[in-house]
Amino acid sequence: MPQDAFTLRLNALELDRALAGGRINRIDQPAREEISLIIYTGTRTLKLLLNANASDCGVYFSEEERENPAVAPNFCMLLRKHLKNAQILHVSTVGFERILAIRLHCVSDFSECERTLYAEIMGKYSNLLLVERGIILGAMKTTTADETCKRLILPGAKYVLPAPQDKTDPADGAALAALFSDPASRRADVLFARVAGLAPCTAEEIVRAYRGGDFARHVRDYIFSDDISPCVAEQNGNVTDFFARSHAGALPFPTLSAAQAYYYAKKRAKNALEGTRRKLLAAVTQAKKKQEKRLAQIAEKQRACADAETVRLKGELLTANLHTLSRGMRACELVNYYDETGGTLTISLDETLTPAQNAQAYFKRYQKQKRTLEALAPQEENARRELDYLDSLVPLIAAAENADDLRAAEEELGGAGLLKVPPVRKGIKKREIPFRSYERGGFTILAGRSNVQNDALVRGSAPDDVWLHARGLHSAHVVIRTHGSAVPEDVRAFAAGVCAAYSAGRGEKIPVDCCLVRYVKKPKGAKAGFVTYTNFETVLGDPARAER
Repeated sequence: MPQDAFTLRLNALELDRALAGGRINRIDQPAREEISLIIYTGTRTLKLLLNANASDCGVYFSEEERENPAVAPNFCMLLRKHLKNAQILHVSTVGFERILAIRLHCVSDFSECERTLYAEIMGKYSNLLLVERGIILGAMKTTTADETCKRLILPGAKYVLPAPQDKTDPADGAALAALFSDPASRRADVLFARVAGLAPCTAEEIVRAYRGGDFARHVRDYIFSDDISPCVAEQNGNVTDFFARSHAGALPFPTLSAAQAYYYAKKRAKNALEGTRRKLLAAVTQAKKKQEKRLAQIAEKQRACADAETVRLKGELLTANLHTLSRGMRACELVNYYDETGGTLTISLDETLTPAQNAQAYFKRYQKQKRTLEALAPQEENARRELDYLDSLVPLIAAAENADDLRAAEEELGGAGLLKVPPVRKGIKKREIPFRSYERGGFTILAGRSNVQNDALVRGSAPDDVWLHARGLHSAHVVIRTHGSAVPEDVRAFAAGVCAAYSAGRGEKIPVDCCLVRYVKKPKGAKAGFVTYTNFETVLGDPARAER
């Protein structure tokens, strides 16, 4: 994102036109590194966000509602103390630096003074500082007073600008001309590396806008022109950047603040979506590891009992040959009458026991192993069923495209005891999450967002509706509402594409089984999303059809 001095200068001009003369009515801190100022300009109320987060740094207007913490952080309290009802005098940049300065006239019962709120928009070094007469009153991020500290940021310390970079001031025409004396140099690289306050994308735009003549003059005119045409670039539904000047294929906005607000809101929503996705996948992964460990323990016990039949055989051979054995023997070799070749079997004996007692000891051992194997069989089946259910959650979570998709998965995980879900506060009605819904050829096509929704979809469908599911793979259940009408091939192909898109084979063409809902049955006690079906036919599900 081009949060460089070029963009910030235009941003400051826009903010100054909107805010000069306005008063600060309210100050909040909705996030750890973000301040919200509610400002009344005399004609309207605006919310100004000042963000010092490394990836979201910026100053812009926003209408997005954010929940504030119950207890305001220290920096927020400091701003409330010093800036409540303050009048905004001027918004500008500090030289050609990535620093916005908001000058404020502050009046209290005991004093009247001018203070400056600095927003240093510098990536991971971004910060917000309140300064009076050159002395820092407070900062969002402070430094420690030690030898390694290059710039002291503490209440009571003198406010000093960040150390300047060894770059050319774009206002210096002679210095710019000297930079581009070599026509063979790549101008965009030189602009970014040698001229102060330019991001790589801004440098590229300056070069693209050049139409001949004095290049140094073109650079200076481009940077200090007040022309603005804000826009946001998007790719595959995701925002990639915002710009102060028009950009090929980008979405235009009336103001730079509107472009930034749109860009950061979409970016935050995507980050929140991915954060929730990671949390859910981590819960499923942890549960899978638990079941895999359980299966490993069962397998180990089964291996320990794998010779149960041999133990029984030894007991039978000892019983059949009691007359040839005596107490005190440590081992014996007996003919194995189950062996067609007439082979023998060596059997260890306890010399303190009689031959009959040794035989009984082998039978007891066999019975114990048999009972163990019988007890392990349902445990193994249950563990494998649980593991299969957990495997079904992975593609549902991975295919989630919005907050509703993940909330449905989150509720399912909470209901299954895999995730702690905060209880719904009393008096607040829980919002029902709708099925994914599509219209095609006059037919409504519904798809479940979770296994719980898959079950609900099947239960709520008519017997003549068409049900679809990926063959041999975990997938969303898809239903075509027919209302008794025959389903055209293109509608069924589209529904199969939806099914393929929300399956473990997402992105690939896969076989999809389809049948009437009347042939879909849920076994008693089965996990959510598990059904059996008959009378089906198989079609090819192409996710590209659903995307189109």
